[in-house]
Amino acid sequence: MKTVLHKSGTRGHASHGWLDSYHTFSFANYHNPERVHFGALRVLNDDTVSGGMGFGTHPHENMEIVSIPLAGALEHKDSMGNLGVINKGDIQVMSAGTGVYHSEYNKNKDEEVKFLQIWVFPNKRGVEPRYDQMTLKEEDRHNTLQEVISPGFDTGLWLHQEAWFYLGKLDKGNSQTYRLKKDTNGVYVFVLEGEITAGDQILGKRDGYGIWETDEFEINVSENTEVLLMEVPMEI
Repeated sequence: MKTVLHKSGTRGHASHGWLDSYHTFSFANYHNPERVHFGALRVLNDDTVSGGMGFGTHPHENMEIVSIPLAGALEHKDSMGNLGVINKGDIQVMSAGTGVYHSEYNKNKDEEVKFLQIWVFPNKRGVEPRYDQMTLKEEDRHNTLQEVISPGFDTGLWLHQEAWFYLGKLDKGNSQTYRLKKDTNGVYVFVLEGEITAGDQILGKRDGYGIWETDEFEINVSENTEVLLMEVPMEI
Protein backbone atom coordinates (compact mmCIF):
# COMPACT_ATOMS: atom_id res chain seq x y z
CA MET A 1 0.00 0.00 0.00
CA LYS A 2 1.18 3.50 -0.88
CA THR A 3 -0.23 6.62 0.74
CA VAL A 4 0.03 10.40 0.71
CA LEU A 5 -1.23 12.65 3.51
CA HIS A 6 -2.44 16.22 3.02
CA LYS A 7 -3.34 17.81 6.36
CA SER A 8 -5.94 20.56 6.17
CA GLY A 9 -3.49 23.23 7.37
CA THR A 10 -1.04 22.51 4.54
CA ARG A 11 -3.47 23.40 1.75
CA GLY A 12 -3.02 26.42 -0.44
CA HIS A 13 -5.17 29.40 0.54
CA ALA A 14 -6.55 32.37 -1.35
CA SER A 15 -8.74 35.12 0.09
CA HIS A 16 -10.36 37.56 -2.34
CA GLY A 17 -12.81 39.18 0.03
CA TRP A 18 -15.91 37.66 -1.53
CA LEU A 19 -14.16 34.28 -1.97
CA ASP A 20 -12.26 32.25 0.60
CA SER A 21 -10.72 29.18 -1.03
CA TYR A 22 -8.50 26.32 0.13
CA HIS A 23 -6.68 24.28 -2.52
CA THR A 24 -5.67 20.68 -1.87
CA PHE A 25 -3.80 20.65 -5.21
CA SER A 26 -1.99 23.36 -7.18
CA PHE A 27 -4.47 25.92 -8.46
CA ALA A 28 -4.30 29.52 -9.70
CA ASN A 29 -1.52 31.29 -7.73
CA TYR A 30 -0.90 28.29 -5.49
CA HIS A 31 1.69 25.95 -7.00
CA ASN A 32 3.28 23.02 -5.21
CA PRO A 33 5.16 20.66 -7.56
CA GLU A 34 4.54 17.79 -5.13
CA ARG A 35 0.79 18.45 -5.09
CA VAL A 36 -0.35 18.88 -8.66
CA HIS A 37 -2.81 16.00 -8.81
CA PHE A 38 -3.68 12.57 -7.40
CA GLY A 39 -3.99 10.37 -10.44
CA ALA A 40 -6.92 11.67 -12.48
CA LEU A 41 -8.03 13.94 -9.60
CA ARG A 42 -6.73 17.37 -10.60
CA VAL A 43 -8.52 19.95 -8.40
CA LEU A 44 -10.12 19.81 -4.96
CA ASN A 45 -11.08 23.31 -3.88
CA ASP A 46 -12.94 24.07 -0.66
CA ASP A 47 -14.73 27.35 -1.44
CA THR A 48 -16.77 29.83 0.60
CA VAL A 49 -18.55 32.57 -1.36
CA SER A 50 -20.14 35.65 0.23
CA GLY A 51 -23.82 36.43 -0.20
CA GLY A 52 -24.80 37.47 -3.73
CA MET A 53 -21.25 37.04 -5.06
CA GLY A 54 -19.70 34.47 -7.35
CA PHE A 55 -17.63 33.48 -10.35
CA GLY A 56 -18.49 35.42 -13.51
CA THR A 57 -18.79 33.75 -16.89
CA HIS A 58 -15.57 31.90 -17.74
CA PRO A 59 -14.49 29.05 -20.05
CA HIS A 60 -13.50 25.40 -19.48
CA GLU A 61 -12.56 22.62 -21.86
CA ASN A 62 -11.60 18.94 -21.64
CA MET A 63 -12.25 18.59 -17.92
CA GLU A 64 -14.88 16.82 -15.82
CA ILE A 65 -16.15 19.21 -13.13
CA VAL A 66 -18.06 18.21 -10.00
CA SER A 67 -19.66 20.63 -7.51
CA ILE A 68 -20.87 19.50 -4.10
CA PRO A 69 -22.57 22.17 -1.90
CA LEU A 70 -21.88 21.89 1.83
CA ALA A 71 -24.06 24.83 2.91
CA GLY A 72 -26.26 27.37 1.16
CA ALA A 73 -27.38 27.50 -2.47
CA LEU A 74 -25.20 27.73 -5.59
CA GLU A 75 -26.66 29.02 -8.87
CA HIS A 76 -25.26 27.72 -12.16
CA LYS A 77 -25.69 29.16 -15.66
CA ASP A 78 -23.91 27.97 -18.80
CA SER A 79 -23.59 28.39 -22.56
CA MET A 80 -25.56 25.16 -23.10
CA GLY A 81 -28.68 26.92 -21.83
CA ASN A 82 -28.73 25.35 -18.37
CA LEU A 83 -29.84 27.42 -15.40
CA GLY A 84 -30.16 25.70 -12.04
CA VAL A 85 -29.57 25.90 -8.32
CA ILE A 86 -27.90 23.24 -6.20
CA ASN A 87 -28.24 23.09 -2.42
CA LYS A 88 -26.63 21.02 0.31
CA GLY A 89 -27.60 17.45 -0.48
CA ASP A 90 -27.31 17.99 -4.24
CA ILE A 91 -24.46 17.18 -6.60
CA GLN A 92 -23.66 18.63 -10.02
CA VAL A 93 -21.45 17.41 -12.88
CA MET A 94 -20.36 19.17 -16.05
CA SER A 95 -18.29 17.77 -18.91
CA ALA A 96 -16.49 20.73 -20.46
CA GLY A 97 -15.38 18.74 -23.50
CA THR A 98 -14.99 20.85 -26.62
CA GLY A 99 -15.61 23.98 -24.59
CA VAL A 100 -18.25 25.59 -22.40
CA TYR A 101 -18.77 28.91 -20.63
CA HIS A 102 -20.44 29.03 -17.24
CA SER A 103 -20.93 31.14 -14.13
CA GLU A 104 -21.51 30.17 -10.50
CA TYR A 105 -23.08 32.51 -7.96
CA ASN A 106 -24.31 32.45 -4.40
CA LYS A 107 -28.08 32.39 -4.86
CA ASN A 108 -28.68 34.08 -1.50
CA LYS A 109 -27.59 37.59 -0.56
CA ASP A 110 -27.83 37.08 3.20
CA GLU A 111 -25.76 33.90 3.73
CA GLU A 112 -22.59 32.25 2.51
CA VAL A 113 -22.46 29.28 0.20
CA LYS A 114 -19.84 26.62 0.86
CA PHE A 115 -19.03 24.02 -1.77
CA LEU A 116 -16.38 21.68 -3.09
CA GLN A 117 -15.18 22.29 -6.63
CA ILE A 118 -13.59 19.12 -8.03
CA TRP A 119 -11.92 18.61 -11.41
CA VAL A 120 -11.14 15.20 -12.89
CA PHE A 121 -9.06 14.59 -16.02
CA PRO A 122 -11.33 12.91 -18.64
CA ASN A 123 -10.54 9.68 -20.47
CA LYS A 124 -12.00 11.16 -23.66
CA ARG A 125 -11.14 14.56 -25.09
CA GLY A 126 -13.30 16.65 -27.36
CA VAL A 127 -16.62 15.27 -26.14
CA GLU A 128 -19.88 17.16 -26.45
CA PRO A 129 -20.34 19.34 -23.35
CA ARG A 130 -23.07 18.23 -20.97
CA TYR A 131 -24.57 19.15 -17.59
CA ASP A 132 -26.47 17.16 -14.97
CA GLN A 133 -27.46 17.42 -11.32
CA MET A 134 -29.37 15.37 -8.80
CA THR A 135 -30.66 15.52 -5.24
CA LEU A 136 -29.31 12.91 -2.85
CA LYS A 137 -31.10 11.36 0.12
CA GLU A 138 -29.15 11.73 3.35
CA GLU A 139 -30.58 8.48 4.73
CA ASP A 140 -28.96 6.62 1.83
CA ARG A 141 -25.51 7.39 3.25
CA HIS A 142 -26.21 6.98 6.98
CA ASN A 143 -23.62 4.49 8.23
CA THR A 144 -22.83 3.42 4.69
CA LEU A 145 -21.01 4.74 1.64
CA GLN A 146 -23.48 6.12 -0.90
CA GLU A 147 -22.32 5.87 -4.50
CA VAL A 148 -22.98 9.26 -6.11
CA ILE A 149 -20.80 9.02 -9.24
CA SER A 150 -19.94 5.92 -11.26
CA PRO A 151 -18.87 5.21 -14.84
CA GLY A 152 -21.55 2.57 -15.38
CA PHE A 153 -24.53 4.96 -15.07
CA ASP A 154 -26.11 2.52 -12.58
CA THR A 155 -26.17 4.81 -9.57
CA GLY A 156 -25.93 8.57 -9.28
CA LEU A 157 -24.20 10.65 -11.94
CA TRP A 158 -21.31 9.82 -14.26
CA LEU A 159 -18.12 11.26 -15.67
CA HIS A 160 -16.03 10.64 -18.77
CA GLN A 161 -13.63 8.70 -16.55
CA GLU A 162 -13.39 5.38 -14.72
CA ALA A 163 -14.20 7.15 -11.44
CA TRP A 164 -16.40 6.36 -8.47
CA PHE A 165 -17.38 8.92 -5.80
CA TYR A 166 -18.95 8.02 -2.46
CA LEU A 167 -20.39 10.10 0.39
CA GLY A 168 -20.79 8.73 3.91
CA LYS A 169 -22.48 10.08 7.04
CA LEU A 170 -21.01 7.75 9.63
CA ASP A 171 -21.73 7.53 13.35
CA LYS A 172 -19.03 7.18 15.98
CA GLY A 173 -18.03 3.51 16.27
CA ASN A 174 -19.05 2.66 12.71
CA SER A 175 -16.58 0.93 10.38
CA GLN A 176 -16.48 0.43 6.64
CA THR A 177 -14.34 -1.68 4.32
CA TYR A 178 -13.61 -0.03 1.00
CA ARG A 179 -12.66 -2.37 -1.86
CA LEU A 180 -11.09 -0.78 -4.91
CA LYS A 181 -12.70 -1.45 -8.28
CA LYS A 182 -9.40 -1.75 -10.17
CA ASP A 183 -5.84 -2.46 -9.06
CA THR A 184 -4.64 0.50 -11.16
CA ASN A 185 -6.86 2.92 -9.22
CA GLY A 186 -6.34 4.89 -6.06
CA VAL A 187 -8.75 6.43 -3.56
CA TYR A 188 -8.60 9.94 -2.19
CA VAL A 189 -10.32 10.23 1.19
CA PHE A 190 -11.48 13.74 2.20
CA VAL A 191 -13.03 14.31 5.63
CA LEU A 192 -15.78 16.93 5.61
CA GLU A 193 -16.56 16.73 9.33
CA GLY A 194 -15.47 14.56 12.24
CA GLU A 195 -12.59 12.12 12.62
CA ILE A 196 -11.77 8.72 11.16
CA THR A 197 -8.89 6.32 10.83
CA ALA A 198 -8.31 5.26 7.22
CA GLY A 199 -5.92 2.33 7.16
CA ASP A 200 -3.52 3.35 9.92
CA GLN A 201 -3.89 7.11 9.47
CA ILE A 202 -5.99 9.34 11.73
CA LEU A 203 -7.80 12.04 9.73
CA GLY A 204 -9.66 15.09 10.96
CA LYS A 205 -11.82 17.77 9.37
CA ARG A 206 -10.66 18.71 5.84
CA ASP A 207 -7.69 16.32 5.91
CA GLY A 208 -7.03 14.46 2.67
CA TYR A 209 -5.43 11.04 2.28
CA GLY A 210 -4.54 9.22 -0.92
CA ILE A 211 -4.30 5.41 -0.92
CA TRP A 212 -3.22 3.16 -3.79
CA GLU A 213 -1.56 -0.15 -4.63
CA THR A 214 -3.93 -2.03 -2.33
CA ASP A 215 -7.09 -4.09 -2.79
CA GLU A 216 -8.95 -2.63 0.19
CA PHE A 217 -8.66 -0.58 3.36
CA GLU A 218 -10.64 -0.04 6.55
CA ILE A 219 -12.35 3.12 7.76
CA ASN A 220 -13.01 3.33 11.50
CA VAL A 221 -15.02 6.26 12.87
CA SER A 222 -13.95 7.90 16.13
CA GLU A 223 -16.34 10.89 15.90
CA ASN A 224 -19.56 11.40 13.96
CA THR A 225 -18.22 11.98 10.47
CA GLU A 226 -19.08 13.08 6.96
CA VAL A 227 -16.60 11.84 4.37
CA LEU A 228 -16.06 11.91 0.61
CA LEU A 229 -14.20 9.10 -1.19
CA MET A 230 -13.01 9.53 -4.79
CA GLU A 231 -11.64 6.49 -6.62
CA VAL A 232 -9.77 7.43 -9.79
CA PRO A 233 -7.17 5.92 -12.16
CA MET A 234 -3.63 6.61 -11.02
CA GLU A 235 -2.27 6.70 -14.57
CA ILE A 236 -3.55 9.42 -16.88
